[in-house]
Amino acid sequence: MSTIQNNTLQNPQSAMAGQGRVVILGAGESGVGAAKLAQAKGFEVFVSDFGVIADKYKSALEKLNIPFESEKHTEALILNATEVIKSPGIPPTAPIIRKLIAQGTPVISEIEFAKRYTTAKTICITGSNGKSTTSLLTYHILKNAGLNVGLAGNIGHSFAAQVADKDYDYYVLEISSFMLDDMFKFKADIAVLLNITPDHLDRYDYKMENYVASKMRIIQNQTADDVFIYCADDEETVKAVQAFKPLANVFPFSIIKKNEPGAYLAAQTIHILTEPNKELTMSISDLALQGKHNIYNSMASGIVAKVLELRNETIRESMGNFKNIEHRLEHVAKISGIDFINDSKATNVNSTWYALESMTADVVLIMGGVDKGNDYNMLKDLVKSKVKAIVCLGKDNKRIHDAFEDDVEVIVNTFSADEATQIAFHLAKRGDAVLLSPACASFDLFKNYEDRGNQFKAAVKEL
Repeated sequence: MSTIQNNTLQNPQSAMAGQGRVVILGAGESGVGAAKLAQAKGFEVFVSDFGVIADKYKSALEKLNIPFESEKHTEALILNATEVIKSPGIPPTAPIIRKLIAQGTPVISEIEFAKRYTTAKTICITGSNGKSTTSLLTYHILKNAGLNVGLAGNIGHSFAAQVADKDYDYYVLEISSFMLDDMFKFKADIAVLLNITPDHLDRYDYKMENYVASKMRIIQNQTADDVFIYCADDEETVKAVQAFKPLANVFPFSIIKKNEPGAYLAAQTIHILTEPNKELTMSISDLALQGKHNIYNSMASGIVAKVLELRNETIRESMGNFKNIEHRLEHVAKISGIDFINDSKATNVNSTWYALESMTADVVLIMGGVDKGNDYNMLKDLVKSKVKAIVCLGKDNKRIHDAFEDDVEVIVNTFSADEATQIAFHLAKRGDAVLLSPACASFDLFKNYEDRGNQFKAAVKEL
């Protein structure tokens, strides 16, 4: 059942507020935050969500007396907008977006909108994998150093809401390609690109070059006064950097070759140098985050910290005591000598590759879900060497069977977190690890990857 709250804006011809009329599509964290900021800046605001609005967001809009509708898009209330702020999850092919673009109405992201109203320095982190971990680690370092810093974007609270409520001097922003697609005048003071691997290709006409171009929008509008940090070991990223020619100060990081300025690995020690004679060194055994992929994440965060001229002692301490995020290689429990690890946030093949690469025990791998056009070939060597059995968790597991039937002896289909966990437990033996690292989206059986991870953790605790 659809609803429209607050009839004061039912008439599309109603008088605009002094600033104009802003319509927000999507009433999640970013949408409600954008509505709050737009209202604070004097815009007439209307929020429209084609799905069901969660109770907490509904009540936030009601408290602000912002009119909204749920489970529909009323064109008469949307197409008369001065500007539209859209949720990153709404594709550009959605009928309402096509109509807005066709009539010349600007359609932007919450990030683009919020940046207009803050003078804070922005540290913007993107990449196909590792951006949440790197964003949280960077935020942890900056906060420990005493900087007045906020965390937003694809993680934490809405950027716009923070700008409206309590503006910070710095923001660490986790930025997805979907957000970048709706950012035009926005400029990152410090941009970080961790890697580019095939992901969300269904949104980019199944063309890798379109996805790469989207990721490289992280450097748009940067000047020689800004900073761009990237992984020099990632082939797609290196090609993109050569093609797009960043204007900013460039700091590459690598575990293979020496970079000065930049970061590199030598004798199991990270070296970070952004200015002559101001080097930071740290043994990788002292890092809180272990595994090759986390050396990259720590290097990227460390370069940010050095660019901001934070003390080496603070950086080392922060990189040594950081606790990783939920659902990313999260240790759940050890039962009968078997480690259970929740990596539900691994929604693409590359994330699962990183997870397997970090495993030191034999693995019973729980994977599957909504396949986004996955190419499983990159997992084959790791599966052969580390995986003793695969437990599929999804409605359609045919492509996983086709990909790995010659590489593992046991592949089992399951249709709930409980069933998958119990079967994995019986297939594993003392000293093994049961790893939930799906390589797929979760929407066939779960609300989202958090729900999938939470159900897995609950099932482990019932063993």
